[in-house]
Amino acid sequence: MRNGRTWVVDSVLLFAFTVFLLWPWFRLEYSANWGSIESTFIADGRFLRDNLPHPQWQPNWYCGTRFDYIYPPALRYGTALISKAFDVSTARSYHWYTGFFFAVGIVATYVFVRVGSGYRLLGYIAGLGVLTMSPSLLFLKHFRAEYGSSRNFPVRLGVLVRYGEGPHMTAFALLPLAFAGAWIGLRKGRPVPLLLGAVAAAAAVSNNFYGATALALTFPILTWAVYLHEKQDWRVFVRAAVFAVLSYGFTAFWLVPSYVRVTLRNMKLVSQPGNAWSAYLLAGVLVVFAVLSWRLARGRPERAWPVFAMGTFAVFTLTVLGHYYFGFRVLGEPERLVPEFDCFFIIVGTVALGALWQRGVAAKWLAIGLVVLAIYPVKGWVRRSWQYFPAPADYHQRIEYQLTKYIHDNLPGQRVLSMGSLRFWYNAWYDLPETGGGSEQGTLNMISVSAYFAVAYMVPAADVIAWMQAVGTDAFVLHDQRSEEVYKDVTNAHVYDGRIPVIYDDGKGNRIFEIPRKQRHIARVVNRSEVMALAPHQDGAVPMETVHAYAKAMEQGPDAPIEFTREGLEGMRVKTTLGAGQAVTVLESFDPAWRAYSASGQRLPISYDPMGFMLVDAPAGPQEITLRFETPPENRVGQALTVATLLFYAGAAVELRRRRRLS
Repeated sequence: MRNGRTWVVDSVLLFAFTVFLLWPWFRLEYSANWGSIESTFIADGRFLRDNLPHPQWQPNWYCGTRFDYIYPPALRYGTALISKAFDVSTARSYHWYTGFFFAVGIVATYVFVRVGSGYRLLGYIAGLGVLTMSPSLLFLKHFRAEYGSSRNFPVRLGVLVRYGEGPHMTAFALLPLAFAGAWIGLRKGRPVPLLLGAVAAAAAVSNNFYGATALALTFPILTWAVYLHEKQDWRVFVRAAVFAVLSYGFTAFWLVPSYVRVTLRNMKLVSQPGNAWSAYLLAGVLVVFAVLSWRLARGRPERAWPVFAMGTFAVFTLTVLGHYYFGFRVLGEPERLVPEFDCFFIIVGTVALGALWQRGVAAKWLAIGLVVLAIYPVKGWVRRSWQYFPAPADYHQRIEYQLTKYIHDNLPGQRVLSMGSLRFWYNAWYDLPETGGGSEQGTLNMISVSAYFAVAYMVPAADVIAWMQAVGTDAFVLHDQRSEEVYKDVTNAHVYDGRIPVIYDDGKGNRIFEIPRKQRHIARVVNRSEVMALAPHQDGAVPMETVHAYAKAMEQGPDAPIEFTREGLEGMRVKTTLGAGQAVTVLESFDPAWRAYSASGQRLPISYDPMGFMLVDAPAGPQEITLRFETPPENRVGQALTVATLLFYAGAAVELRRRRRLS
């Protein structure tokens, strides 16, 4: 009983200390860090809060995309539900959610290291070490230059409060709980930790894909270490497979094959591609590790924990430092995994401290000296932690809010191309259709990215107009060097002066340019053969003459009146009269889950047009066409798998309770 109390007491103390250090984060609504990507998650949470329980289509971003494609669901739902329950803004609820799980992550690290090493003190050292220090600053010069000015503010915390990577840090916070559950549960007769660990793993994946990447890199090593600990019991691998299946079962309703395909394709928008030699080197390192650990730890259960610690440390060292010094890269941005590198560096350090503590008085003093040496560089920021958090700010005074309010009031329902920090915050306060989105993650139709870069790279005005018309965009926003917008994506914001009409100019470097369009909505009557004769784009790559031809087909096509209305997030209605050989183009990203129906209920064919939008074929004559996004079959299968997983857990709980009663 006393030992059980120490787990609770230690966890409460570590959680409380972390919350104390992070207290300004919990009090924060909007910060002065307007370039932070947290804006995207705040905007996404607001959209979900206003459209609960589960919108399937997001019409405001990337010319339309599946809501599930944009980001894993956990942080979005956490932010939205907290905002709804406590009647606070999603900006504040986002900070509560991420701050809470950051503190949970420190406790989880303590729990995992204590479980793995068997030592309470080492768990404390690991938890406090991950909270306060970043060994990566010893090796990464640019990180040292950035964080040194704030008295070695830890990178893990900086990733949260400076860069706004709340989902990554939340996923990372949950991983030690998954590891602790697996470390115990992969052994014979330990079903409860296995089941709980699988839930934690699913929660980590449901917050962020870099957390999923860390899980994918670490879980095989952990399984191997437990296999050695259990004296080569092959059933460890069976339990690991069960762990993986159960984890996926909780995520199956959203983590469908097309989600993975779109996410991997879009990696090229947010990271550099990997290289073959890195993949071969990683495979070689894992093989060498497996052989060495087999020889050194087989039949030695006490060496299983060091095997795990050294294996994970080697993988993350190769990933992070290998990239920094030698260009190592397999998938994604390796430096995004710096917090993971720091964590496993510290865990390896606790293994070394434990070994020293068992080797006599001199070694004990050396261990104490190493701990003191590690504490010294970070005592400055710990003593003054509150001053290193972003200052609060009034969003009403910011250009990001003022521009979006103007667009909401004066350009209702019109698709606008925004840039820089305005793009990040574009949907934080209002539902406003935009050509791009908060970030490129979740882009279904890559043509929206090409249109963005057409403006950013300052192509000739006639080409910009054609691009905007081709993607159904009514206006775009530019900021010159006078603007308080953060990024200034365009180097010469006056290149279109006198060539494209300006409908808004605040005199402070922010202007809105209007695109001439036949009608201010996204439906057009077109000559079908004229449109479909154009070559389809390849991931957004399209010749300029094709863009002009497509824009001409949209804006100078048949002179047929057409009405367009949205019916919620997942429906659209078009009224028009079609002539022979004519069709309706809707400049919304094509997805096979969209269905079109005539007024009589007859299903109409939808084609993927050359720009990746929807072309609806209907008979000549008056038409009232209804478009509906219907739940894709893969999601229905995934929902069934998630329900089956929940039922399995309910059955397991009943069975475990029955066994306890019998015992």
